[in-house]
Amino acid sequence: MIRWTRAVHVAAITAARTRSVARTVASSAAAAQSPKRVATRLRFENPLVGRYSSKEMSFNWSPQKKFSTWRRLWLCLATVERELGLNITEAQLEEMRANLELDESDFAAAEKKEAEIRHDVMSHIHAFGLRCPTAAPIIHLGATSCFVGDNTDLIQMRDGLRLVRAQLLDLIGLLRDTAMQYADLPTLGFTHLQPAQLVTVGKRMSLWLQDLTMDFADLTDAQSALPFLGVKGTTGTQASYVELFGGDHQKARALERRVARLNGFETVIPVSGQTYSRKIDFRVLSRLSGLAQSLTKMAVDIRLLASRKEIEEPFERKQVGSSAMAYKRNPMRCERITSLSRLVISLADNAAHTAANQWLERSLDDSANRRVVLPEAFLATDVALQLARNVIDGIQVWPHVIRKHAAAELPFMATENVLMAAVKAGGNRQELHETIRELSMEAGRRVKAEGADNDLVERIREHPDFAAVRSSLDSVLDPAQYVGRAPAQVREFVAEHVDPLLAEHAQLRAGLAKASVSV
Repeated sequence: MIRWTRAVHVAAITAARTRSVARTVASSAAAAQSPKRVATRLRFENPLVGRYSSKEMSFNWSPQKKFSTWRRLWLCLATVERELGLNITEAQLEEMRANLELDESDFAAAEKKEAEIRHDVMSHIHAFGLRCPTAAPIIHLGATSCFVGDNTDLIQMRDGLRLVRAQLLDLIGLLRDTAMQYADLPTLGFTHLQPAQLVTVGKRMSLWLQDLTMDFADLTDAQSALPFLGVKGTTGTQASYVELFGGDHQKARALERRVARLNGFETVIPVSGQTYSRKIDFRVLSRLSGLAQSLTKMAVDIRLLASRKEIEEPFERKQVGSSAMAYKRNPMRCERITSLSRLVISLADNAAHTAANQWLERSLDDSANRRVVLPEAFLATDVALQLARNVIDGIQVWPHVIRKHAAAELPFMATENVLMAAVKAGGNRQELHETIRELSMEAGRRVKAEGADNDLVERIREHPDFAAVRSSLDSVLDPAQYVGRAPAQVREFVAEHVDPLLAEHAQLRAGLAKASVSV
């Protein structure tokens, strides 16, 4: 038998490490034959892409979308320059049109060049030029890096906002139907997280719904107001284009307007430095932050209600809630919504710092930051919306539990109505008030001290001071009498605000796939 000493222990660990290193080396050697394995196993992957986001939003921020958009911008620029009289041939344009999408050799050529010259735009000009040798002399003519970089960012944000709005509109539609379904179901309201006057389940959902309709309006405004940087040149003066057109300012202006329209923009930033104002990024991310705030509010409310077993998110037949506690149904979807929404909210603050720290006509301390912040804000929002759609589409409402909880508190809430009924029957208001106070205190003490059910109604029923209203107590205790205009408020809000919104933008929602959760 081996005596387990520290020396043996260290030797065992050393041997294990040696085997682990050998396996890693072997794995790396195998991975060298499989680039995909290198990408998926030996390098960090952003979980927003690898685990969560939709393929549409992931593609919107992909290298293919980014760099093929650069090529399209170069083609648009050359096309309009030719229209305005510059010496660019149709053959050159046709060569560019034939090579707008990148393949792996294009990416490899650009990456090799960037390793040499440390400039991403010039590297891609070089790679595009290899594909288009005839057009190479006129690619990027008169432009600066921000012509492709900033305009592409604006295109990606515009397209990203369209994807966000489509998902949000679908969520509004799903939540609208659920709110209407439960518009009449009384439930305990809470203020300060303490039981308060009754509301209805649908009325509570209408609060979430109202926030989301406000977000939809804000995001629609943000998308429609998003401008194009245009063709501004190195410091925003368009000096290079004025020079190209022999001092003709009107041609320089026409170039900018035409290139913008070819890319789907009617508005061009009137004045800029080399870049567009980074306040635009902040404005867009602020709208995403606003949506993230609304999603967090809704998800947290559902988590709180799940703890009372009143409302729960979908839970699949083989889903595991806890590795230790097999009975648990943790609200992981709503927790993930909260988690990712917190990221989105924080990124708006990041964009504010970037906007505040731009120097004169431009500085480069925004570049690396924005490569991370802009995609992550949209990707995280996309995931949170997918989760929210999945939750509301499959939300589980438990009316019997809701009624039980309401019934436990309703006697206290009903005391004023009982008091008024007894006074109308000839009782003394002050004496009856004191009686109810004493009975309420005793019933409340038993609930807290003994864990007993709330028996206040029975105490009132049996007390001689309330003999005149004994037969009508059950009707006084109907929960529907204590929800005020809640059911009507839901229906009015949906009819006057939500349904017109859904009808106006129905095309945006059409064809959207049902939301699912992969992990």
